Amino acid sequence: MIEINARQGTDEWLRERAKHHTASEAPIMMGASKKATRAELLRMKATGDEKEYSRWVKEVLFESGHEAEAAGRPIAERIVGEELFPSTATDDDGYLLASFDGLTMMETVTWECKLWNEAKADEVVEDRCPAEDYWQVVQQLAVSGAERALYMVTDGTEERTVYCWVYPDDDDIAKLRAGWEQFDRDLAEWRPTESKPQAVAAPVDDLPAVSVQVKGELSVSDNFKVFGDALRDFIDNRLIREPQTDQDFADLDSQIKALKKAEAALDSAEQYAIAQVSPIDEMKRTKTTLHELARQNRLMAEKLLEAEKKNRRNEILQEARDALQAHIDEINAGLGKVQLPDVPCDIAGAMKGKKTLTSLRAAADQAVADAKIEASRVGQKMQAGLAVLREEAAGYEGLFRDAQQLVQKDAEDLRAVVRDRIREQKEAEEKRQQADEARRAAESAQQQRQPPAADSAPSAVSPESAAGGAPVPAEKGAQAPAQRPSDDEIVSAVAAHFAVTPDTARGWIADMQLRWAA
Repeated sequence: MIEINARQGTDEWLRERAKHHTASEAPIMMGASKKATRAELLRMKATGDEKEYSRWVKEVLFESGHEAEAAGRPIAERIVGEELFPSTATDDDGYLLASFDGLTMMETVTWECKLWNEAKADEVVEDRCPAEDYWQVVQQLAVSGAERALYMVTDGTEERTVYCWVYPDDDDIAKLRAGWEQFDRDLAEWRPTESKPQAVAAPVDDLPAVSVQVKGELSVSDNFKVFGDALRDFIDNRLIREPQTDQDFADLDSQIKALKKAEAALDSAEQYAIAQVSPIDEMKRTKTTLHELARQNRLMAEKLLEAEKKNRRNEILQEARDALQAHIDEINAGLGKVQLPDVPCDIAGAMKGKKTLTSLRAAADQAVADAKIEASRVGQKMQAGLAVLREEAAGYEGLFRDAQQLVQKDAEDLRAVVRDRIREQKEAEEKRQQADEARRAAESAQQQRQPPAADSAPSAVSPESAAGGAPVPAEKGAQAPAQRPSDDEIVSAVAAHFAVTPDTARGWIADMQLRWAA
């Protein structure tokens, strides 16, 4: 850890922050922050606008909880059991920076203090560091090399102070560093796009108010009362409700026709009445035409809006997929014959629920960045596996046709697998060589045997007779060798015949000699 002599909040401190990737930016880079998006952080870093960046740090990242921090410091020191000093430092590489609310003299414990927040407090009570602050604490541990971090949420009082401990996790620290490395690659490729303010619907001038007035006195003469009474009497007293006979069905059919005729007569009467007042008739027809004109164009505009939104969403989705595929292709090119396994990346899921183009693009970019980080991690692991194969498996490449799966193992596990396979191969080869040697020795011994002369061939005897027992004639047709084979030839012949090692054959022969002697 390299300490920076700059008091937090000063211009010098802001300038130092601008040179490094800071702990308070880590949650944004990892897509866990509610304060800003990764895309916004990329733009801020890329443009290098110091005034904007400094204002953003003070207003967005530098929380207004300093009074609570000062009041909470004695509480934290009682928990830790040591005095805590504010500090700012980088890691040994000068790559990552962290500002500590507190650090012990021996740099073994860090302290991160947050202003009281009910939601955060609930998580801490469950012994869990809130996700939006977790990566900040991880970077503080990575920079300091501390043994643990005290994460506290407080308003400066004992009653509203909760805390939990966070311990270094090598995997998470590796993810953090990989995340910053990918951020640097994206930063190098960042290009400004047209900056647009948040879209606000332009005011639409209202259409003129619809107005209809009827001037003068209208006198209408009709027989609707008489017609209505007759219609209701017909429906209530004469209309068949439960037809039973053919006559009922015929009558009901006739009644239906009468009702249809009544409907037509009423419509006709309405139209005749309106037609007699030509201004009202013309107004009604004009209203119907304009109403349909507005309706059809509204429906067309709604479909157009929905289609264009879908097109823009699909364009962003495809651009994100292309960017991820280009990154994967680059990694695969370096791997050679083996290739990356599928890297999960639900870009469409990340975009779900986002309404504006800006939020859609930010969500897609974050999903792609996370997938790129994972792809790079797996690619580096596979490169390490390939290096192990090149080092350990030289000359035995044929044993590792499953290299695609093997190189995804941890290096030490892979090294053990390689060595085991080669050892087993060597043992099998040695056994084959021993069997071949025994077979060749047996063949050589057989070739040296000659059939005895007809007038001088001694009668063949059994091993028991040769060992001092009573002579036993040999099996008819058997031929005794012209001369005794050597001990090694006998051992090799027995070993080859029974497919055992020479040592096993010698043991059998020794057992025979012991039994003969007995």
